[in-house]
Amino acid sequence: MKGKILEVEFKSIGVKSLEKMGFTRSALAERKNCRTLKWQVLLLIVCLCKSVVVTGQIRYSIPEELKKGSLVGNIAQDLGIDLNRLRAGRARIVTEDSTQYTELKTDKGLLVVKERIDREQLCGEISPCSFSFEVILENPMELHRVTVEILDINDNAPTFQKNEIKLEISESVAPGARFLLGSAEDPDVGVNTLQNYILSPLDNFVLKQHARPDGVKYAEMVLQKPLDREKQDRLSLTLTAVDGGNPQRSGTVKIDVVVLDANDNAPVFNQSVYKAIVFENALKNTLVTTVNASDADTGSNGQVTYSFSNLKGHVRETFNLDENTGVIYVVGQIDFEKAKKYEINVEAKDHGGLADSSKVVVEVIDVNDNAPVITVMSFSSPVSEDSAPGTTVAIINVKDLDSGDNGQVSCSINRNLPFKITSSLTNYYTLVTDAVLDRETTSEYNITIIATDAGSPPLTTTKILNLKVSDVNDNAPVFQRSVYTAYVTENNSPGLSVFSVKAKDSDWNQNARISYLLENALISGTPVSSYISVNSDSGVVYTVRSFDYEQIKELQIHIKAQDGGSPPLSSNVTVNILVQDQNDNAPQILYPVHTDGSLVAEMVPRSADAGYLVTKVVAVDADSGQNAWLSYKLQKATDRALFEVGLQNGEIRTLRQVTDKDAVKQRLVVVVEDNGQPSRSATVNVNVAVADSFPEVLSEFSDFSQNKDYNDNLTFYLVLSLAVVSFLFIVSIIVLLSVKVYRWRQSRLFYESNGNLPVIPSAYYPPRYADVGATGTLQHVYNYEVCLTTDSGKSEYRYIRPYSQSLLNADASGSVTLPHVQKEKNLIDDTDSAEVESLVRQHF
Repeated sequence: MKGKILEVEFKSIGVKSLEKMGFTRSALAERKNCRTLKWQVLLLIVCLCKSVVVTGQIRYSIPEELKKGSLVGNIAQDLGIDLNRLRAGRARIVTEDSTQYTELKTDKGLLVVKERIDREQLCGEISPCSFSFEVILENPMELHRVTVEILDINDNAPTFQKNEIKLEISESVAPGARFLLGSAEDPDVGVNTLQNYILSPLDNFVLKQHARPDGVKYAEMVLQKPLDREKQDRLSLTLTAVDGGNPQRSGTVKIDVVVLDANDNAPVFNQSVYKAIVFENALKNTLVTTVNASDADTGSNGQVTYSFSNLKGHVRETFNLDENTGVIYVVGQIDFEKAKKYEINVEAKDHGGLADSSKVVVEVIDVNDNAPVITVMSFSSPVSEDSAPGTTVAIINVKDLDSGDNGQVSCSINRNLPFKITSSLTNYYTLVTDAVLDRETTSEYNITIIATDAGSPPLTTTKILNLKVSDVNDNAPVFQRSVYTAYVTENNSPGLSVFSVKAKDSDWNQNARISYLLENALISGTPVSSYISVNSDSGVVYTVRSFDYEQIKELQIHIKAQDGGSPPLSSNVTVNILVQDQNDNAPQILYPVHTDGSLVAEMVPRSADAGYLVTKVVAVDADSGQNAWLSYKLQKATDRALFEVGLQNGEIRTLRQVTDKDAVKQRLVVVVEDNGQPSRSATVNVNVAVADSFPEVLSEFSDFSQNKDYNDNLTFYLVLSLAVVSFLFIVSIIVLLSVKVYRWRQSRLFYESNGNLPVIPSAYYPPRYADVGATGTLQHVYNYEVCLTTDSGKSEYRYIRPYSQSLLNADASGSVTLPHVQKEKNLIDDTDSAEVESLVRQHF
């Protein structure tokens, strides 16, 4: 802590001005240094926890009774403060009570008189007389103490409490007897107060002046020449009290002296000074002390009465004296803070008019009856949550009117708060932040200021400051999860609400206002905004288009939540939108394949046993899940007792052994139905030929192909049939010739390769089908091996049995061979078998 004392001299006040104020020329001459008024400025700079509070003390002296608006001093110049700083800092005067004698002109930096100042009313007998106040500036906070000393002027004349003093003096009183006349009161101080007394006439008495230890001057009248009641039984004197002011003021009192018969003994006190102790706030009628005076006379001349002499108003209201017993007791309120000691003059007088005086000194003992008073001089609320530790929040004044330990005050605040309180000046405390504030944790604080004195028991005063914390955008929006999953059913209508994201921001007001934005991205080369939109206020996710599960099954979008702070803070979240399948696709038949104008039939030999695999219906469904679980049912059949369809695999098998009675041509209608709600289905017609010879099949199916609804145009159909037969015959001849040559070459290759004949798969074999989505369809490929008998030239079928693809072996050249093929020469030995095989492929 460093301090610097500056002494500033100002131009002197004119002599005429001082004379108007009541100063005499002699007084001005005695005080050569009064031509200039000096002020001492004490500037104390205190640095406190990063928050600077500049404290200073400046003192002015002015005479009392100045007019309103009179200049006291130039605050701005004396403290070295710029006028702009006074205005910007909202400089103002703060006093401990509601009375303000001065006013600060912030536009000029001048301190002027605001109302009439009476030194006697303000301070009474206290000298020097002064009052203090504080000047506070803000941003940054500065605190300056100003003391104004009030100089006395001679504006009061000496006065006596009584207009007339009555004395009864016995004629027997010897010269030299003293008669106490009391003292006059002059509220002024210094040379302006009471200086001397003048008694007139001086025929019988002379005047003696005395001064008590407290400086009060009183007069005694001393008998110079004996009295003679027979010559003059009553004397009239005048006592004049004059002060030393310029112009001089005076006051008079008349003295009426009644000459009595002889009473030659005056009362005498047993003590010249009585001392007593009384506690403040003592109850009424509390005994203070007892004075005692004795008179050697007898009779009425020896009877003594007691009375107070020269009492001031507040003493008369506080104590009383029993005139007969001399007991002094309390009758009013005793307050140590107003008076710490009382000096009471007591007079004892007998009936002959003789009197004696004594002094009673009453010392008041302080009681801790005043609690500390807390005054908030400045309070800054709200305070920003990013304020650095050490930021000044409030300046507090704490004062206790008691004295000693009873007036020693300690100040503190409630615990567990990010604040601390320190002392910057006597009775002044500064409340500053002690840690970083966080509005999201605590938005406001109730700070309890606790002021406790050191009395016994101690008295405590509390004051609560409600401090609000203003928000700073220091929290980004937060989602409850980093990834969300939403579902939408395909074939949805555009604008459908799919999902709603919600983020929370711990900040307040605009800093917590969240907007939701869709991050730019591409889905299959298309902007994500063409699929999804997000409401910026509510965070609701809407579809822009209708989704097709078969085209897109999942979308991954990124949504950003951004607050309204400056600068804004944001966070992202991922939303996975899963498209749910609907049963919007009917099953599709892959096998058997139907083409326009061609007839495909499966051949079943009449020797087939029960359970013989005729063919397999293969179907797929573009949907997924249970919508793609397919079931196969036989809807119509020429003979329901002969065939059945596997419910899950679609295999058509015989229920019993085929007999000669069974019709050659059999038509089956198979329904393929999925498991969706509602389900969808597809039908397929399967033509089955029950025959042992190819001509029989051909003849039956020629009729079969003709077995349709006839109309009246029968001739047209007959001609058309003949043309078709002729065309087929010609094609058959060409095919037979080609096959004959081909089979001949194959036969030679067969014998040369020891039976490793390559197999050409049928064009009607269904391809391998695998449903990744586990549709339930059979994931096997069935191939059919056709073996011909040795007399295949007669176009007879020996047997037909399926074999697995796993039975096929591929050689190094990529051709497929049948390892189980027998190497007999009669397996295929003539061209008839080739012709039959060619016809079968032609019709099937």
